[in-house]
Amino acid sequence: MKNVIVTGASRGIGRAIAIYLAGKGYRVAVNYANNEEVAKEVLRKIRACGGEGEIYRADVSSYEDVAKMVREFYEAYGPIYGLVANAGIYIRKNIREMSIEDWKRTIQVNLDGAFHLVKASLSYLEKKASIVFISSQLAFRGSPSSVAYSASKAGTLGLMRSLALQLSPHVRVNAIAPGTIDTDMIANYNEEQRKRREEEIPLKRIGTPEEVAKVVAFLLSEDSSYITGATIDVNGGFYIR
Repeated sequence: MKNVIVTGASRGIGRAIAIYLAGKGYRVAVNYANNEEVAKEVLRKIRACGGEGEIYRADVSSYEDVAKMVREFYEAYGPIYGLVANAGIYIRKNIREMSIEDWKRTIQVNLDGAFHLVKASLSYLEKKASIVFISSQLAFRGSPSSVAYSASKAGTLGLMRSLALQLSPHVRVNAIAPGTIDTDMIANYNEEQRKRREEEIPLKRIGTPEEVAKVVAFLLSEDSSYITGATIDVNGGFYIR
């Protein structure tokens, strides 16, 4: 059984990734930062469908937290095959509204957290491992509502490309850039806003977390064995590049 760590796995896209990968036969380390009960619920769902996993509390902005999580997972279950750097925060403030603390916290979680996961895992990875970063379409388009989020997600892609070069040929590194996905990030949309966004998307609907999870599974699998350094858009055609 292959071991995979998914950060930010207690909710949203990360939750769907953890459950889907467990259903595909991976043993999943379900990372969470604050809400243990929600993480336990994810673990119950994993085990209910016959999957295997454990929960691990770690604030990804802390290298010490991440290193402890990775070490404990390795010591319990052996070499790690996959990393999914998903943990992220979105602070809806433009540059005039955003404090220095807001900026730093966003970068620390979204970008530093991805770096911490890979750095802490290098000694524990299988020889043919796969790493997936969850970025965003806002890395390309920019964001009218969060300068820090779009900057952090663009930085994640730069990190991914560099690691794809540095860790080859044994470790593959790729990214996914989701568009509008039905998570708590758009929970503040009213019915009119939701319909407007659906009309803007060529496929005329908002994506599901499970649709992102399926692409993660593809990038982790041998079906993508000749793909590294790539970013796959999962956005319904909303941003085509």
